Amino acid sequence: MTAVEGVRARPRMAHALAPAGVYLGVRAVGVAVLALMAGPARLVPELTSWDAAWLLAIAGHGYDGVPAHMVDAFGNHTRDTATGFFPGYPALVAALGVFTGGNLGVAGLLVSALAGVAAAYGISRIGELVPGGSRRAGLLLTALFAATPMSVVLSMAYTEALFCALAAWALVCVLQERWLLAGFCAAGAGLVRPTASAVVGAVGLAALVAVLDRRHGWRPWAGGLLAVSGLLGYLGWVALRTGEPDGWFRVQRSGWGWYLDGGAATALYLARVLAGGERVFELVTVLALAGSLVLLGVAVARRTPWPLLAYAALALMSVWGTHGLMNAKLRLLVPAFVLLVPVATGLARRRPTTAVAVVVAAALTSAWFGGYALTTWRYGI
Repeated sequence: MTAVEGVRARPRMAHALAPAGVYLGVRAVGVAVLALMAGPARLVPELTSWDAAWLLAIAGHGYDGVPAHMVDAFGNHTRDTATGFFPGYPALVAALGVFTGGNLGVAGLLVSALAGVAAAYGISRIGELVPGGSRRAGLLLTALFAATPMSVVLSMAYTEALFCALAAWALVCVLQERWLLAGFCAAGAGLVRPTASAVVGAVGLAALVAVLDRRHGWRPWAGGLLAVSGLLGYLGWVALRTGEPDGWFRVQRSGWGWYLDGGAATALYLARVLAGGERVFELVTVLALAGSLVLLGVAVARRTPWPLLAYAALALMSVWGTHGLMNAKLRLLVPAFVLLVPVATGLARRRPTTAVAVVVAAALTSAWFGGYALTTWRYGI
């Protein structure tokens, strides 16, 4: 390569690496602040705490080998307790663990880091494809996603980064009407988290519309059927294992306290915090829950493509409509990244200095809050 070719290649390389650079830059700030608040020696233990311990145990021992001292939310350990966690993330951690000398903690953090970068490219592409979108909007959407209040989980040995990567690319493929790839990504998401029902629903509805419009032949049929395979496959496996058709749902309710209640528990939680909540984490959770509905309304008003709205609405239903650990609801909002599309497209039309100032402020606030959630807040996330 000549010197001239090298100079010409640099802008192309910077363009190609921009989503990864933006995402990793924001997350690096978050991890650095966490290291300052926890201390360098506590950084990896904090990033592999809470649910991460279960996911890494499943990666290392399988569902039947999880140590007996690991108990559910009610202090119990049964043969089926670990099946509350889906297998996709632990399987990838176990596979990567071969290359980390069996160190599953490092493997888990690497899976999350790589998945986060993949999510960044998918989310950036969504910002380009929506009406009024642009390259700048895509990068801003990526930055805002990486700086959501509980985005620290994207850097932990948690499932959020992997799920968001699969969800983002499923939505990109839907917008581009690439049905088989959309179905494949949705199927993968269905092996990672139960909230994949939002991805499966969005892909399935879009495929159904294509079928009714008689577009693209057999591909929407195949994509729609493929989309449900991961989620239904795992739920079916747990049903066979437990001998109960609703086995997974029973495990979640009896062991972890999660079940659909139409939003009653969430409403009571909001009322309690607003009446006398004094803890920062709870107040931020309330503000985020309320803000999610406002952002959904803005997204509808801005005529965001309906498959993205369907995904966002279904994702919020799973957050608002379930009884369970209220402390986790802030984390569960992280995959609802499409709610940030109107914010990103609006910022993209502002002066660059304004957009940069908003991103920097969000990144610093998120970094502090993530450190607070892991080092000061005493309850599970």
